[in-house]
Amino acid sequence: MTLSDIATALRESRGFAHKRDISGVVAALGHSLPGGTAALAQAVPVGDDCAAIPDGQGGYLLFAIEGLVEDFIERMPRFAGYSGVMVNVSDIYAMGGRPTAVVDAIWSDGMQHADQMLAGMADAAARYGVPIVGGHSNQRSLRPQLAVAILGRARKLLTSFSARPGDLLLMAVDLRGAYQDPFPFWDASSSAPGARLRADLEVLPALAEAGLCDAAKDISMAGAIGTALMLLECSQVGATIDLDKIPRPDGAPLLRWLGAFPSFGFILSVRPDKLGEVLTRFAARDIACQVIGEVDDTRTLTLRQGDEREMLWDLRRDAFICEAADAQASHA
Repeated sequence: MTLSDIATALRESRGFAHKRDISGVVAALGHSLPGGTAALAQAVPVGDDCAAIPDGQGGYLLFAIEGLVEDFIERMPRFAGYSGVMVNVSDIYAMGGRPTAVVDAIWSDGMQHADQMLAGMADAAARYGVPIVGGHSNQRSLRPQLAVAILGRARKLLTSFSARPGDLLLMAVDLRGAYQDPFPFWDASSSAPGARLRADLEVLPALAEAGLCDAAKDISMAGAIGTALMLLECSQVGATIDLDKIPRPDGAPLLRWLGAFPSFGFILSVRPDKLGEVLTRFAARDIACQVIGEVDDTRTLTLRQGDEREMLWDLRRDAFICEAADAQASHA
C-alpha cells in the first residue's frame, strides 16, 4: 500500500467521517445562539475533550459526555458499557484533570443488553476509581442506546489550542493489549490491574502541573492521525508526521493501527526543551512514547513514510471539526 493509498483510506474512514460531523453541530448552535459560536466557549473554545469551567479557586471544573455507536452496543454490550466509562475518564485526563464521578443514560428493550452494559460500566468504574452516581434509564426502547457523562477537576489545563510551531508531536500509547474484534478498539484496560491504570493516567495531569506540557488530546475514533489533525486545527498550526515513527504493536498492520481507538492513547505537543522529561515519565510507566512529527505554521498535515510525502489535509481550505470560515462569517 502506497502512502497515497493510506492517506485516501484515512480521509474516507468512518472515524474521520464521525469527526467531520462535529462542524455541522457547532455551526447549527452558532446560528441559534445570540452570541454565535463564541457563546459556546468557556475556559477553552469548543473542540476540546471536555468543557473547562473556571471553579473560582484557580482551577477548572471539567465536564464531558460520550455516546456509543449502536452496532457496537448490540454486538458487545458489556465492553460498550466498560468503554462508556473508560473513554470519559480518558477525556478528563487528556485535559490535565482527574475524574470525580459519572452518570449514564441507558435505553433498552427490557433488561436485554442493559444488564451487560451496566456490568461493564460497574467494572470500569471500579478499575478507574470513579463512582457512578446516578443516571437515566428506559427499558421500553426499540433498540439499545448508551451515553455516559463525567465530571472532573483540573489544576492546570492541557488543551487542543496550545500547540505552537516548533513543538514536537508525541504519541503515547499502551501497547500491552489486543483488538476487540471486529471493532478497531485496542483494549489495554479491561484485564489490567486498576492501580496500574490509574497510575498510568496520572502522568497526564502531572505533566500539566509540572509545566512540561500544555497541549494534548486523547486518541479517539479518528485514530492517531485524525486526533493529531484535530489538535492542529484547534491550534491553527500544521505538522509533518512520520508514519515510520508511530509506536505500534508487533505485527499490527499499519493502516489498521492508524485507525485504532486505544484505551490509553494520547497525542501531545511538547516544547523541545521539555522532551527528555516527558519521555522519561512515560517510560517509567512502560508506556510507549515517541516523537512522531514536528509542528509548523503551514496549517497543513503532511504524512511522511521513507522518502515519500503526501499532504493529508489542508486546513486553510477544508475545515475538519471546526466551523468552516465561510459559515463563521455568515453569522459573525
